[in-house]
Amino acid sequence: MKPQVGMSLPELRTGPVSAGKMKQVALFLDDPNPIHFDPEAVRRMGLGDKPINQGPNGMGYVLNMLIAFCGRADAVRGFRCRLHGNVFAGDELIAGGTVRSIDDGLVHCDVWLRRDEETVLSGTAILAQAESTA
Repeated sequence: MKPQVGMSLPELRTGPVSAGKMKQVALFLDDPNPIHFDPEAVRRMGLGDKPINQGPNGMGYVLNMLIAFCGRADAVRGFRCRLHGNVFAGDELIAGGTVRSIDDGLVHCDVWLRRDEETVLSGTAILAQAESTA
């Protein structure tokens, strides 16, 4: 699909987010923060009662959406984001975005990750426009 200014990127749905995978990522990243694997630690901090997903996982959901749209990982030339909220075990998420501009073969997009109606991550991405085969 040829990108056009204003078009929505195809959404990517993820979930439910797995508490077990959060624990594996915490071990892999050597992340000792108990909010990623201990519901009691989350309760003590007043953040709810479910483990909280790592920020890089949220970024990965958005990057997976961009890669699915482009058809290849090397088309993602830039990505910046800000985390706005926590993602909890069991959450269902939707990654999406819109094309903001196209210039010099680059597609500039606004991107987001949402849980229900809450935006938990927002940012921008720069994609290489697919070369024409014509």
